[in-house]
Amino acid sequence: MRFSALVERIAGEGADAWLTHYEARRAHERGEDVILLSVGDPDFDTPEVVRERAIECIRAGDTHYTPTSGRLPLREAIVALHAARSGQTVSPDQVVPLSGAQNALFSSSLCLAGPGDEVISIEPMYPTYPATIEVSGARLVRVPAPPGKGFRIDLEALERAITARTRAIFFATPSNPTGVIMSEAELAIIGELARRHSLWIVADEVYAGLAPGGRVPSLAATLPDRVVTIGSLSKSHAMTGWRAGWVIGPREFTVHIESLVMCMLFGLPGFIQEAAITALGIAPAAESQIREYCRSRGEFMRRELRGISHLDCFVPEAGMFMLLDVRATGLSGYEFMRGLYEAEAVSVLDGGAFGSQTGGFVRVCFAAEEDVLREACTRIRRFVVSLPPAATRRGGST
Repeated sequence: MRFSALVERIAGEGADAWLTHYEARRAHERGEDVILLSVGDPDFDTPEVVRERAIECIRAGDTHYTPTSGRLPLREAIVALHAARSGQTVSPDQVVPLSGAQNALFSSSLCLAGPGDEVISIEPMYPTYPATIEVSGARLVRVPAPPGKGFRIDLEALERAITARTRAIFFATPSNPTGVIMSEAELAIIGELARRHSLWIVADEVYAGLAPGGRVPSLAATLPDRVVTIGSLSKSHAMTGWRAGWVIGPREFTVHIESLVMCMLFGLPGFIQEAAITALGIAPAAESQIREYCRSRGEFMRRELRGISHLDCFVPEAGMFMLLDVRATGLSGYEFMRGLYEAEAVSVLDGGAFGSQTGGFVRVCFAAEEDVLREACTRIRRFVVSLPPAATRRGGST
């Protein structure tokens, strides 16, 4: 039987990197001594008040259809959070609640580009970006943020990448996997290029609540007619499984998102929307908690990994991930990931899943309890020490 060409586009180049994570998760569920540091799922529960609100709504029968555009109180709460973060004042009809940031990115891609178009994204990028962008039929154009520049975008390469076919620039700030936050200066240049070439900008700010002060520099207020902002409660409120996200943009954009939601999602469950309203009401406290949690765990992990030969930590500006440079071991990121899991039952993610710029790295999530991180670092140290000299000699510190 034949399938649509779409199935090739949605498979994604980084899909194989998750196989080790899924293998590790199954082993963990069987009760095996496995440490999971391969996914960004905070190691604590959604705030109790949020959980109780959802339970209350379910018991009250809030299990029926909801408006596809989202309930007004939720959109108003998102408006308030966005204004505090970006300085941009929007109306509720410029907000569409969606099933997580991934759904928001997917929907935005479908509404902004199509066959024959090009969409630029910054590499390294989250593994689902290629499939999410190319699902529309557009071609993904990668612009490097190389390790030699501290994973900051090569702005000259960005300008060279723009052609008559370019429709949009997608990026995440803070970045996943690097934790780099786009600076005001970098955004100013990106904004000027967008103005000059009539481009859309899609800013994935899922980790913004984890940045210092709970916000990142933004172009939303200065380019309101062409900036689309993606947000979520997954990371800031430990609500990964709730699938509560949103997209914000000019009304002429969100009207098309609403049409897509009508035929794809048909609205978020009411009890999740009500829980999200409660979560947004405690956002300052919840975000402060996760920021401090990640700050302390990140520092703890750096201390525990200190002194391991052939291993260097890239310190993030924000987020819950750390990149480990394993190039000096002579192993690729994939080889290190597989070897570490097979030898020590520690699951991390191959940096190559995020693009060629991180092919010699692995991504480690440090949003876990200290005793878990301590044991993981002990196992990582033991694995690196066990590597044969030949593997070390193949590498180098470049």
